[in-house]
Amino acid sequence: MADEGMRPIIVKRIKKTAGGHHGGAWKIAYADFVTAMMAFFLLMWLLGSTSKGDLNGISEFFKTPLKVAMAGGSGSGESNSVIQGGGQDLSRQDGQVRKAQEEPQRKSFDLNSAKAALEREEGKRLQALKARIEATIDADPLLKKYKNQLLLDITSEGLRIQIVDEQNRPMFALANANLQPYTKEILHAIGFVLNEVPNRIGLSGHTDSTPYMSDAGYSNWELSADRANASRRELVIGGMKEEKVLRVVGLGSAAHLDKLDPFNPINRRISIIVMNKRTEENVLRDGAAIELPVTDAASAAVASGLAAGAPPAPSPAAAKK
Repeated sequence: MADEGMRPIIVKRIKKTAGGHHGGAWKIAYADFVTAMMAFFLLMWLLGSTSKGDLNGISEFFKTPLKVAMAGGSGSGESNSVIQGGGQDLSRQDGQVRKAQEEPQRKSFDLNSAKAALEREEGKRLQALKARIEATIDADPLLKKYKNQLLLDITSEGLRIQIVDEQNRPMFALANANLQPYTKEILHAIGFVLNEVPNRIGLSGHTDSTPYMSDAGYSNWELSADRANASRRELVIGGMKEEKVLRVVGLGSAAHLDKLDPFNPINRRISIIVMNKRTEENVLRDGAAIELPVTDAASAAVASGLAAGAPPAPSPAAAKK
């Protein structure tokens, strides 16, 4: 019974030890992620603050990164790239200079393209001006009567407007620079229209080959120059801005419109050149003389027509300019 009253005593001993390892792999992964993000944003900042030229230099370097190793130095050539070495040609020491050589060529090509585009636009503007002058003449009954004495064409210098003599219908009074009233009307109408374009103009006076010499030595040269200057004044009176005039010259009988008949009245004329940009620059740069006009097909046809219907040329003493 006594044994039944005694119960065994069970002692449970808990052995306390330090906490075990919980694993730190996630910390390494997080550190790698933060480092990658920092590198990414640093790269974005560098790309945003680097010039286009430097970026091209870096690109060239990574195209051929062995350039430095093969050259045995820190790079070669005279490139101003921020990264030494690189280039498209590993067999040459100046491989990285090739891009610098191509750059002026590209700029030259761009400049030539821009000039060609400018000349095309200027050509369209001059064609429009030609049509505008023709429409003005057709719309005015007074000017329309003298349409055959107005020759308009496009030359290498720009738009050429020629006012020529006809038999029994001269532009100027005999042997002087006084314009006929209808010649003034024509010049006034042209002067007003010329203000519609920014182009500068040049005027040249021409005579035929009829000899002319006064006691004071006044010859065809002086006469043609005076007539060109008188035409300039009438253009200004008609409304053209005086600063548009770049050159006024007298060519005497040196540049005939009808080369087969130097006494043809059509050779007595005033030529107005609405200069294109290239001609204007040439004149301003070196004072080059305005190119003597070349007889074109239209002018030659008019000259031939007038010559066919005109009576024989008058003697030097009978008729003059």
